[in-house]
Amino acid sequence: MKTSVPAVAVWGRTAPSHSITAVMITDDQQTIVTGSQEGQICLWDLSSDLKISSKEILFGHTASVTCLAKARE
Repeated sequence: MKTSVPAVAVWGRTAPSHSITAVMITDDQQTIVTGSQEGQICLWDLSSDLKISSKEILFGHTASVTCLAKARE
């Protein structure tokens, strides 16, 4: 059985200046996390109507972020 998944853009009318290399969505499906080739990690709010808005940007990595994983409690 195939399920349909709507496409979602993680930016507005123009693409971000960084290259997204990793994507993760939280278990509650309210936050998208992206990693970039430039070493940034971005947090995005995802509303129930699939509108995405930027939440936070984290700096400090000196290499590309190529993998994202959730930590256990």
